Amino acid sequence: MDLAAKIRSIPDFPKPGIIFKDITTLLADGPALRESVQKMLELYKDQVIDVVVGIESRGFIFASILAYELGVGMAPVRKPGRLPYKKISESYELEYGSDSLEMHIDAVKEGQRVLIVDDLLATGGTVEATARLVERLGGKVAGCCFLIELDFLKARDKLKNYRVEALVHYGAE
Repeated sequence: MDLAAKIRSIPDFPKPGIIFKDITTLLADGPALRESVQKMLELYKDQVIDVVVGIESRGFIFASILAYELGVGMAPVRKPGRLPYKKISESYELEYGSDSLEMHIDAVKEGQRVLIVDDLLATGGTVEATARLVERLGGKVAGCCFLIELDFLKARDKLKNYRVEALVHYGAE
Protein backbone atom coordinates (compact mmCIF):
# COMPACT_ATOMS: atom_id res chain seq x y z
CA MET A 1 0.00 0.00 0.00
CA ASP A 2 1.22 3.49 -0.85
CA LEU A 3 0.95 5.21 2.53
CA ALA A 4 2.08 8.56 1.09
CA ALA A 5 -1.02 8.54 -1.12
CA LYS A 6 -3.13 8.40 2.05
CA ILE A 7 -1.60 11.61 3.46
CA ARG A 8 -3.14 14.90 2.39
CA SER A 9 -0.91 17.89 1.59
CA ILE A 10 -2.30 21.28 2.59
CA PRO A 11 -0.43 24.26 1.08
CA ASP A 12 0.21 27.42 3.07
CA PHE A 13 -0.76 25.94 6.46
CA PRO A 14 -0.12 27.05 9.15
CA LYS A 15 1.60 29.88 7.25
CA PRO A 16 2.51 30.74 3.65
CA GLY A 17 5.20 28.54 2.14
CA ILE A 18 4.56 25.54 4.41
CA ILE A 19 3.02 22.38 2.99
CA PHE A 20 1.31 20.69 5.94
CA LYS A 21 1.20 16.89 5.91
CA ASP A 22 -2.28 16.05 7.18
CA ILE A 23 -2.41 12.49 8.53
CA THR A 24 -6.13 12.59 9.38
CA THR A 25 -6.88 11.06 5.98
CA LEU A 26 -4.56 8.12 6.74
CA LEU A 27 -6.03 7.73 10.24
CA ALA A 28 -9.56 7.62 8.77
CA ASP A 29 -8.55 4.76 6.45
CA GLY A 30 -8.62 1.58 8.56
CA PRO A 31 -6.41 -0.53 6.29
CA ALA A 32 -3.85 2.30 5.95
CA LEU A 33 -3.74 2.84 9.71
CA ARG A 34 -3.32 -0.91 10.27
CA GLU A 35 -0.57 -1.11 7.64
CA SER A 36 1.26 1.86 9.20
CA VAL A 37 1.25 0.24 12.63
CA GLN A 38 2.26 -3.16 11.25
CA LYS A 39 5.19 -1.63 9.38
CA MET A 40 6.33 0.22 12.51
CA LEU A 41 6.11 -3.00 14.53
CA GLU A 42 8.09 -4.87 11.89
CA LEU A 43 10.94 -2.36 12.20
CA TYR A 44 11.39 -3.14 15.89
CA LYS A 45 10.35 -6.82 16.05
CA ASP A 46 13.86 -7.98 16.96
CA GLN A 47 14.37 -5.45 19.78
CA VAL A 48 13.26 -5.55 23.37
CA ILE A 49 11.03 -2.56 24.07
CA ASP A 50 9.91 -1.93 27.65
CA VAL A 51 7.93 1.28 27.15
CA VAL A 52 6.75 3.42 24.24
CA VAL A 53 6.99 7.19 24.64
CA GLY A 54 4.59 9.28 22.56
CA ILE A 55 5.18 12.94 21.78
CA GLU A 56 2.21 15.31 22.03
CA SER A 57 -0.15 15.13 20.36
CA ARG A 58 -0.37 13.06 17.19
CA GLY A 59 2.46 10.87 18.45
CA PHE A 60 0.05 9.64 21.13
CA ILE A 61 -2.03 7.92 18.46
CA PHE A 62 0.73 5.69 17.09
CA ALA A 63 2.50 5.28 20.45
CA SER A 64 -0.67 3.97 22.11
CA ILE A 65 -1.36 1.43 19.38
CA LEU A 66 2.26 0.29 19.29
CA ALA A 67 2.39 -0.05 23.09
CA TYR A 68 -0.79 -2.13 23.00
CA GLU A 69 0.56 -4.38 20.25
CA LEU A 70 3.90 -4.80 22.08
CA GLY A 71 2.16 -5.46 25.40
CA VAL A 72 4.03 -2.63 27.15
CA GLY A 73 3.11 0.71 28.70
CA MET A 74 2.92 4.07 26.99
CA ALA A 75 4.27 7.29 28.49
CA PRO A 76 3.31 10.74 27.20
CA VAL A 77 5.69 13.65 26.66
CA ARG A 78 3.74 16.88 26.81
CA LYS A 79 4.02 20.61 26.50
CA PRO A 80 4.55 22.51 29.77
CA GLY A 81 1.75 22.61 32.32
CA ARG A 82 -0.23 19.63 31.04
CA LEU A 83 1.06 16.84 33.29
CA PRO A 84 -0.37 16.75 36.83
CA TYR A 85 2.35 14.84 38.72
CA LYS A 86 6.02 15.52 39.48
CA LYS A 87 7.88 16.01 36.23
CA ILE A 88 11.14 16.89 34.59
CA SER A 89 11.44 19.25 31.67
CA GLU A 90 13.80 19.73 28.78
CA SER A 91 14.16 22.81 26.59
CA TYR A 92 15.00 22.81 22.91
CA GLU A 93 15.66 25.43 20.29
CA LEU A 94 13.19 26.48 17.62
CA GLU A 95 13.92 28.52 14.53
CA TYR A 96 12.85 31.65 16.43
CA GLY A 97 13.19 31.02 20.16
CA SER A 98 12.83 27.95 22.33
CA ASP A 99 10.22 25.61 23.78
CA SER A 100 10.17 22.80 26.29
CA LEU A 101 8.65 19.40 26.96
CA GLU A 102 7.77 17.59 30.17
CA MET A 103 7.57 14.00 31.34
CA HIS A 104 6.47 12.48 34.65
CA ILE A 105 9.42 11.44 36.81
CA ASP A 106 8.11 7.85 36.99
CA ALA A 107 7.30 7.46 33.28
CA VAL A 108 10.53 5.59 32.51
CA LYS A 109 12.41 3.39 34.94
CA GLU A 110 16.18 2.89 35.18
CA GLY A 111 17.40 0.58 32.41
CA GLN A 112 14.16 0.44 30.42
CA ARG A 113 14.48 0.29 26.65
CA VAL A 114 12.33 3.02 25.14
CA LEU A 115 10.82 3.46 21.70
CA ILE A 116 10.08 7.14 21.00
CA VAL A 117 7.19 7.68 18.59
CA ASP A 118 5.77 10.69 16.78
CA ASP A 119 3.83 11.23 13.59
CA LEU A 120 6.39 13.46 11.87
CA LEU A 121 10.12 14.08 12.02
CA ALA A 122 10.98 17.61 10.87
CA THR A 123 13.96 19.37 12.45
CA GLY A 124 14.39 16.82 15.25
CA GLY A 125 14.26 19.27 18.16
CA THR A 126 11.32 17.69 19.96
CA VAL A 127 12.69 14.18 19.50
CA GLU A 128 16.14 15.16 20.72
CA ALA A 129 14.59 16.80 23.82
CA THR A 130 12.46 13.70 24.40
CA ALA A 131 15.52 11.45 24.17
CA ARG A 132 17.26 13.62 26.77
CA LEU A 133 14.23 13.27 29.08
CA VAL A 134 14.29 9.48 28.69
CA GLU A 135 18.03 9.34 29.38
CA ARG A 136 17.76 11.64 32.42
CA LEU A 137 15.28 9.15 33.90
CA GLY A 138 17.75 6.29 33.30
CA GLY A 139 16.12 4.85 30.18
CA LYS A 140 17.90 3.77 27.02
CA VAL A 141 16.54 4.95 23.68
CA ALA A 142 16.04 1.81 21.58
CA GLY A 143 14.80 3.80 18.61
CA CYS A 144 12.79 6.71 17.25
CA CYS A 145 9.93 5.85 14.91
CA PHE A 146 7.83 8.14 12.71
CA LEU A 147 5.11 7.87 10.12
CA ILE A 148 6.64 10.75 8.11
CA GLU A 149 10.11 12.23 7.74
CA LEU A 150 10.85 15.53 6.00
CA ASP A 151 14.26 14.47 4.70
CA PHE A 152 15.25 17.93 3.47
CA LEU A 153 15.34 19.25 7.07
CA LYS A 154 18.15 16.79 7.91
CA ALA A 155 16.96 15.89 11.43
CA ARG A 156 18.98 12.67 11.29
CA ASP A 157 22.13 14.78 11.61
CA LYS A 158 20.88 15.90 15.03
CA LEU A 159 19.80 12.36 15.97
CA LYS A 160 22.88 10.49 14.74
CA ASN A 161 23.30 8.66 18.07
CA TYR A 162 19.89 6.99 17.75
CA ARG A 163 18.22 4.54 15.44
CA VAL A 164 15.72 6.57 13.40
CA GLU A 165 13.03 4.98 11.22
CA ALA A 166 10.25 6.55 9.14
CA LEU A 167 7.71 5.00 6.79
CA VAL A 168 7.10 7.89 4.40
CA HIS A 169 9.80 10.28 3.21
CA TYR A 170 9.36 13.70 1.62
CA GLY A 171 11.99 15.82 -0.10
CA ALA A 172 11.59 19.56 -0.66
CA GLU A 173 8.37 20.33 -2.50
